[in-house]
Amino acid sequence: MGIKQESSPIVWIVDDDASIRWVLETALEDKPYDVKTFESPLQALKTFENTPPTVVVSDVRMPDMDGLTFMEAIHEKDKSIPVIIMTAHADLNTAVKSFQSKAFEYLPKPFDIDEAIGLVDRAVKRQLSGGVSRVKRVLKAEKQPLNIIGVAPSMQEVFRILGRVAQLDVTVLINGETGTGKELVAQALHELSPRADAPFVALNTAAIPRDLLESELFGHEKGSFTGAHSQRIGRFEEANGGTLFLDEIGDMPVDLQTRLLRVLNDGIFYRVGGRTPVTTDVRIVAATHQNMEKLVSEGRFREDLLYRLNIIRINVPALRERQEDVPLLLRFYMEKEAQALGLEEKVLNPKVEQFLSRLPWPGNVRQLKSLCTWLTIMAPDKIVQMEDLPLELKNPIPSLTVEMGADQWELGLEQWSEQFLQSGREGLHTCAEAKFEKVLIKSALKASHNHRQKAAILLGWGRNTLTRKIQTLGMEE
Repeated sequence: MGIKQESSPIVWIVDDDASIRWVLETALEDKPYDVKTFESPLQALKTFENTPPTVVVSDVRMPDMDGLTFMEAIHEKDKSIPVIIMTAHADLNTAVKSFQSKAFEYLPKPFDIDEAIGLVDRAVKRQLSGGVSRVKRVLKAEKQPLNIIGVAPSMQEVFRILGRVAQLDVTVLINGETGTGKELVAQALHELSPRADAPFVALNTAAIPRDLLESELFGHEKGSFTGAHSQRIGRFEEANGGTLFLDEIGDMPVDLQTRLLRVLNDGIFYRVGGRTPVTTDVRIVAATHQNMEKLVSEGRFREDLLYRLNIIRINVPALRERQEDVPLLLRFYMEKEAQALGLEEKVLNPKVEQFLSRLPWPGNVRQLKSLCTWLTIMAPDKIVQMEDLPLELKNPIPSLTVEMGADQWELGLEQWSEQFLQSGREGLHTCAEAKFEKVLIKSALKASHNHRQKAAILLGWGRNTLTRKIQTLGMEE
């Protein structure tokens, strides 16, 4: 056990959950800290004058006073005291308000105990070293972020990063599959920033032909090329003072990447056909579904530009990686789509919610939103039943393509297994093995143009094994 000196740093743990207090107190017992636990903020504040804390670890939701108000009360007494905010109800609002109120760090529950101890150590070290100056927060109190929904740990990490960087004028790169909500994250970065009153301009670089993209970005002068009948202002000038969101940045041609790098470094560019430099002040937020490091290694993306864009990276998780968020998203979009269409709001039967939560959702949140629109229009009753779902969802055929991700077909197999057992049948493994091998054999034969020797090599079998399997599985035809 760590030895506590008379001048040991004092760590307060404030949470109405006794188990959380016990876990943190136990974890810190080997540290040279004097740990004090409180079940309420009011109880803690009464002891402030006698034993002020070095560091405070506080929950957000507590009966007599919420954690953010408690943090303000602590900082009224001593602004230098680091406060670590914990919450089991993580959302973007809480994360942003935590950092806006000068929280030292934001710790979503359930947390890794080593991470929590590491945060306390860092906070103690900072306090004992005299603290550090903080970036001035200029976010308007009444400004509210967009609706980004999620309780999954992967989304809590997104909220934590947004809370940290939204008000800092740094370049951000957002990674995520198509349909995960990358633009929504970019809009949140803008709306929570000091640039919120200036324009948010979005451009999908993959949707515009190469010949037009340069003009879209930088504008052009009259007569600079055939069809340029007048001067045109580009997206960089449109976004001046605000945020420019460059979606699918990985598809930008290499020569334009060079121009983009110059603008990022100098803040100056020339319109196509122009000789007068144009100065711009924009915050760049870029997004892609591609592996940028792989593009660099293939020579398709400039390494120095990636370093310039990748100051802060936010990874937006696929919906299949945050299944616990599916019911929340379903309820949100069922209500939103009903309001948008002027129709009665439909409610999903709990069995339907449970079924939809286990789907792989290859189209991510965009696919889920489309389903909510379809159900709002097509479901006959207020309560949506299993028979009201589209056929392609009730009888999904899991794809086996590499692009979809290695685990999606496994989710489909898991769903098929559960349906098989619920039907009261037996011999699950025997049936599944036969179906599995049939699919692999068909794929190998197709890839080898029905050349059995080549197909056997693709499968990792011998020719005789393949022949025997084809006969056993009744695939001779």
